Amino acid sequence: MSFAPATPLTQLAADLDAGRTTSRALVEAALDRIAAEGNHGGHAFVSVDAERARGEADAQDALRRAGVKLSPLAGVPVSIKDLFDVAGERTRAGSRVFDGVAPATQDAEAVARLRRAGAVPLGRTNMSEFAFSGLGVNPWYGTPRSPWRDGASGEARVAGGSSSGAAMSVAFGMAAAGLGSDTGGSLRIPAAFCGLTGFKPTARRVPTAGAFPLSTTLDSIGAIAPGVACCAMVDRVLAGLPVDTPGLPGDTAAGLRLAVLTNYVTEGMDARVSEAWETALGRLARAGVQLTPLRLPLLDTLPSINRFGFSPIEAYATHRGHLPGHADRYDPRVLARIRIGETALAADYLDLIAARAAATAQAHAALDGFDGFLMPTVPIVPPAIAALEADAAHFAATNALVLRNPSTVNFLDGCAVSLPCTPRDSAPVGLSVCGLGGRDARLLRVATAIEAVLQAA
Repeated sequence: MSFAPATPLTQLAADLDAGRTTSRALVEAALDRIAAEGNHGGHAFVSVDAERARGEADAQDALRRAGVKLSPLAGVPVSIKDLFDVAGERTRAGSRVFDGVAPATQDAEAVARLRRAGAVPLGRTNMSEFAFSGLGVNPWYGTPRSPWRDGASGEARVAGGSSSGAAMSVAFGMAAAGLGSDTGGSLRIPAAFCGLTGFKPTARRVPTAGAFPLSTTLDSIGAIAPGVACCAMVDRVLAGLPVDTPGLPGDTAAGLRLAVLTNYVTEGMDARVSEAWETALGRLARAGVQLTPLRLPLLDTLPSINRFGFSPIEAYATHRGHLPGHADRYDPRVLARIRIGETALAADYLDLIAARAAATAQAHAALDGFDGFLMPTVPIVPPAIAALEADAAHFAATNALVLRNPSTVNFLDGCAVSLPCTPRDSAPVGLSVCGLGGRDARLLRVATAIEAVLQAA
């Protein structure tokens, strides 16, 4: 038996356990879909290692026949974002700058943990160069697309970034889940743009060893998958926690106390996002969720606090040795953002660290009594690829807009889940359920309850 795009991991695990399918059959179905899209799955992948995937699938099937199941992920095909080391492969991070780099000698820790759990990596997924964009446009490997096309124009729309290929791989059934990273929304934006679920854990929850950095302060590692239980299953593997059962116990929605942010993150919503946002809030209220509108003045100060930002400063530190001889090999849109960090002083960086600590303390004081807080993941529906590729100014403005909301969670050292809140055949819109740092397990239970309400509508 094959699997449909966006099949829950719990269902795949049950089918494997019952003998209704095999790991090899799941891998072959994924490879067939990659081939059907052409160009490495319609630019979803930068490389696919079909033979290695088949071999690992066969090994998992043999273990299962012998009565050994490593975890609920055992035998499940997954995709790996191009910034993670995979033994024997080059880590290019969506760029051409590192074409000549030596292959990695070992897997990144996140990849190694997935393998130990029995997951089967299919290949490396496309991404914004060096993870430095929320749109997923890539001039070297092509631009992955959302499964949604506006019926009025039929134009291809971005999958979102930076984990663009990860989202497209799951949305098109080319993988059951996608391993990605999130520095300012790179899991949640593509999840929102592709009608999927994305979980950004607290940054320190999953080891980043072997993952090419964007911001060593803000980088976090998680998954894009069909639902909250799927993201939670992958998260427990990545965090080194036991995964005893494929399910996720959730709270009931009635009685949950959620803050609804009313400033900064709600500005500039287009009509479709605004309608979906209000509709989702109405459904939650009718389900007994206690929604409290909350204005957080600290959010309005974020643009001035981040006049440099951690990502440009820390990315410049990473890339400064490559820029003198290879600047012409960078995507100019990415290079411009890296160059922002070149002019920052040590004093600016220390000021930024202090401002973040103060803002995080204010957020804790304002939000500590709530079970979580809500915001639109992105204030717009997926924009057209062609216009972004053709106009640098339009790209820069749109990129800033899509990063605005999710990046607040990273800056405040929190965790968040983006849930789809529109029907699968309509323009995709994400609703973010957010929590304070370190409260990941609680957040996932809350998100499970909210997901049930949104899906029941």
